[in-house]
Amino acid sequence: MRPRLAAFVLAASFALATAAQALPNPILYMTGNEYYSAGGKNWVRHRYDVLNKASYPDTLFAQAPALPPCGLNTKSARTWVEIYDSTGKRLYGFCALGKASDLGSIWFSTEDGVVPPSYIYIELHDRQTNTVYKSNLADTTL
Repeated sequence: MRPRLAAFVLAASFALATAAQALPNPILYMTGNEYYSAGGKNWVRHRYDVLNKASYPDTLFAQAPALPPCGLNTKSARTWVEIYDSTGKRLYGFCALGKASDLGSIWFSTEDGVVPPSYIYIELHDRQTNTVYKSNLADTTL
């Protein structure tokens, strides 16, 4: 490879790596609860938002059919959102958010009467760059 071309390729690779790392970790906070019934049971949907969701480009949530599917969804998003309790137990996940603003309507559910974990956090898994962005711990009560 010619030296000038090699330098360009190296610089472009560094810029992409730096851009992937330049995104902030999500700032998670609770927005409220929603009570509903399904399957003959009463549930509580614990709703959350990401304060700095505008910091993430929508391309992070574009369909990624070249990456492994999410179950039967072969057009799942490039970035998946996983919700965990404070001990690291997975509670729920989203694999098909379409844009960064969708981070404003994430949630997990518990059966009504069941005490939710005290705190949760989310991880954004950018499957294209293999980058994980981990949020703060957020309360499960208002």
